[in-house]
Amino acid sequence: MRHLLSAGDLDAATACLILDTAAELATVTDRSVKKLPTLRGRTVVNLFYEDSTRTRISFEMAAKRLSADVINFAAKGSSVSKGESLKDTALTLEAMGADAVIIRHGSSGAPHRLANAGWIGGTVINAGDGTHEHPTQALLDAYTLRRHLRGGLGDLDGLRVTIVGDVLHSRVARSNVLLLSTLGADVTLVAPPTLLPTGVGTWPCRVSYDIDEVLPHSDAIMMLRVQAERMQAAFFPSAREYSRAYGLDRARMAALPDDAIVLHPGPMNRGMEISAEVADSDRAVMVEQVANGVSVRMAVLYLLLGGSGDLTDGAA
Repeated sequence: MRHLLSAGDLDAATACLILDTAAELATVTDRSVKKLPTLRGRTVVNLFYEDSTRTRISFEMAAKRLSADVINFAAKGSSVSKGESLKDTALTLEAMGADAVIIRHGSSGAPHRLANAGWIGGTVINAGDGTHEHPTQALLDAYTLRRHLRGGLGDLDGLRVTIVGDVLHSRVARSNVLLLSTLGADVTLVAPPTLLPTGVGTWPCRVSYDIDEVLPHSDAIMMLRVQAERMQAAFFPSAREYSRAYGLDRARMAALPDDAIVLHPGPMNRGMEISAEVADSDRAVMVEQVANGVSVRMAVLYLLLGGSGDLTDGAA
């Protein structure tokens, strides 16, 4: 495997290899010099066509902690605003000798196109494509779940994870369903019917429309942001009604088992899908998810570029 394009491409052994490697690399954060020489001389390009805070910065930090040279590319302020195509941008990066391209794009399938069209010879990592997938977010969520609820070891067999919110427009939801189910978790999606994608019945998960029904049976709950910027129609009557029916507030958090945790991929809409009181509670692990994201992305870069150069070989 030269690229990381989909969480569905990872088997359980490969996913656990990434999580185990991330746990080892996390110790770098505790050192006075937070660097390893693994990717010295390698060039990593952050090719972001959409706005990002956590993903772009954590990929940049991950590459720099492995001593790679990092180039940040944003569509705004580049020749993309003049009409340059993805192909021509890719050919430019290839001519400049990029070893890896981390791409976020508004069109589903853009990373796959970049990886398989023959435009570049380096590694391609999907940092989110349209409403399709976000594999490294799923990996960091799995890492967080394993650390809190499995002692940081093994898979997630039997863990009950509930994902609530705008599944239709969420690339995070799809990647999490694929990866968490591969690791043995029992995943349930909760959303109004208008915010569930066509064909969700074929996904390896359960579907419910009632958040209050599933809360007592959840070891972890992940709240998704309502992505208004991707909506071209009214998918629910009002923000207030959505919050009342599907938002996580103090009363609903009390219905969770005592050791359950709350996750959110960010950015949060406080007061809509999650109340400020819940977001700031001891059971919410959103800040830890960000820290874990750096370690997980270090592991992905290490295994694809510096370790075995092949995630599958590393799992063998």
